[in-house]
Amino acid sequence: TLRKAEEFLQLFKKGEEFTKSLLQENERLRYRVAELEEALSQSENKTRLEHYEQHIKMLEQEIESLKQRYKKVEEENRDFAKKYIEVEEENNNLANLYVASYQLHSTLDYEEVLRIVLEIIINLIGADRFAIMLIDEKTNDLTAVAAEGLDVETLPKIKIGEGIIGRVAKDGEGYFPDEVVHTEDIDLNRPMVCIPLKIKEHVIGVIVIYSFLIQKKAFSNVDYELFNLLAGHAATAIFSSRLYTQSERKLSTIQGFLELLKDRR
Repeated sequence: TLRKAEEFLQLFKKGEEFTKSLLQENERLRYRVAELEEALSQSENKTRLEHYEQHIKMLEQEIESLKQRYKKVEEENRDFAKKYIEVEEENNNLANLYVASYQLHSTLDYEEVLRIVLEIIINLIGADRFAIMLIDEKTNDLTAVAAEGLDVETLPKIKIGEGIIGRVAKDGEGYFPDEVVHTEDIDLNRPMVCIPLKIKEHVIGVIVIYSFLIQKKAFSNVDYELFNLLAGHAATAIFSSRLYTQSERKLSTIQGFLELLKDRR
């Protein structure tokens, strides 16, 4: 009986030790599970964080792309606005030129045509001091017939092919500077702009511009178009009115001569 009691006691102790061992192992496993859960949680957070970072990066790229597109659209809008203003200005000038051309061709009065040409050069071109010079058929020299800001009588006659003005009359090609220069002093032999007055390829004279109004800062593409259009229309109007005036004078002379003959009869 004593032996059985000892055996039972030993068995009980072993059971107690085994239970303690199980409890320790259980505690260790629980700790390990906690560690694994923590690691898993951190891993999920890291994955989530990486996902967020990638998403943020994509959004930043989209924002940058939108900025670039906005910048491009803004530049296009500026270009469009600039072109729109240029087109409006060109349309306005062409409309004014149309009205001016109508005025030019609405009269055959030589002096009136010259006056209209002067007004057009002031209002549409923005010239300040300039002259209209025509080729004298007898001497073949360029002679001033009208001027603004200058005395016609003081303007020298120029031979065809001589200097800037004479070369323009000879070659039929306009003379234009790279920029508008404002100065009080002028050289009558060195104009700022010289435009040939041509009917087809026949030059009848030139428009000589020595200075521009202070508002004129530079030449635009519209200005060059106006120079060419004005030269053609003005040349035709001046030639027609001068021819008509000469014809009227001849007719008046002939009529006077006929009247004189009648009186003698």
